[in-house]
Amino acid sequence: MIVILKHGVTDEKRDQLVRWFNSQGLGVDISKGEFQTILGLIGDVLSLDTDLIESLDIVQATRRVTEPFKRCNRKFQPDDTVVTAATASIGGGSFGIMAGPSSLESEEQVIEVARCVQEAGADILIGGAVNPRVTSYIIQEQNLREIGFLRAAKAETGMPVAKEILSVEDVPKYDDIDILVVGERNMANYPLLCALGELGKPVILKRSVSATLEELLMSAEYIMSGGNKNIILCERGIRTFSEYTKATLDISAIPLLKELSHLPVITDVSRSTGLGRLSRPMSRAVCAAGADGLIIDVHNDPAHASLNGAQAVSTEDFAGIVKDIRKIHEVLE
Repeated sequence: MIVILKHGVTDEKRDQLVRWFNSQGLGVDISKGEFQTILGLIGDVLSLDTDLIESLDIVQATRRVTEPFKRCNRKFQPDDTVVTAATASIGGGSFGIMAGPSSLESEEQVIEVARCVQEAGADILIGGAVNPRVTSYIIQEQNLREIGFLRAAKAETGMPVAKEILSVEDVPKYDDIDILVVGERNMANYPLLCALGELGKPVILKRSVSATLEELLMSAEYIMSGGNKNIILCERGIRTFSEYTKATLDISAIPLLKELSHLPVITDVSRSTGLGRLSRPMSRAVCAAGADGLIIDVHNDPAHASLNGAQAVSTEDFAGIVKDIRKIHEVLE
C-alpha cells in the first residue's frame, strides 16, 4: 500500500505518522518528490483501516499495490532513481555508456582499452567475463588477476570501474570496484543479493535468459530490502528460437521496466547477441527505446581476443557507435 501525503506536510507530522505505521509492524519507505511525498508500506497491510488513514488531515489518498515487488515499484517512488558511481551517473535523463573488454589479458591491454573508450566518450570501464567451461579454481585466480588490471586502469584514467561478482565470499575483494555486476546466472542467488543490499554499493542486476520481468524486479527487491537503492536493471537477452544470435535482445523490456519501476534500465548489447557486428544497430535501438545506458564489449584486437572475440567491437568502431548514440539521445531530449 502507498499513502500519498498532501503538499506542504511538515516533516514532524510525517514522521509522527511513520512511527504509527511502525508500531503496527510495518516498514515504511519515504519517497519525497518536489510536489508530493509518498509513504510506501511494507508488510501485512490487510488489517489497516484505509478510511481512517484517509481521514487524517495530512493524507491525500491511499492506494493498494497489487504487484509483489514494492520498494522498486514506481507506485512507491514516481521519480526516477539516479545511481551515481564516482564521476558517472545512470538514470534521470542521462545516458551512461559502459565499455571495456570481457577478455582482460594484461594490465597494459586493459589500460590501453580504457584510454580509448574514455576518449571516445565512455563513462564507466567494465570488464571481465565468467567462463562456465573452466574450473572454479581457475575462475577465482582469474578473477583476482582481473580486479588488479581494472584497479590499475582506474588509477591511470580516473574512470569508475565495474565487474561481475561471483559469490558472497568475494565481497571483500571488490573494495576498489565502483559497481558490482550480478550476472544472469546469479540473478536468483539470494544470499549474494542480500549481501549486496547490506553493502550499499551500486549494483547492476542482469536478467536471466529465462526470467520474467517480475522475477527480475523481485530479485531487485531482495537487494533493496537490505537498504541498498543503488540498483541498475540490465536486459541482456532472453532465450528464444533464434538460431543466429546467442540470445534475443528484448527491447520491449526497456519501456516496460521503466513503466513498472523507478530504477534505471540499461542493456548489454554484446552478450545478448554474441555478434560484434550487431552492436551498432542494437545500440541505436535501445537508445531510441528509452534505455538509460548500455554495456558494450570493446577490445583492442577482437580477432585475437582470448575470450568472446566474436561479440567485441574494436576501439575504432566503438567511437562511431558513441557518436550515433549521442545524436539519438540528443534528439530524444
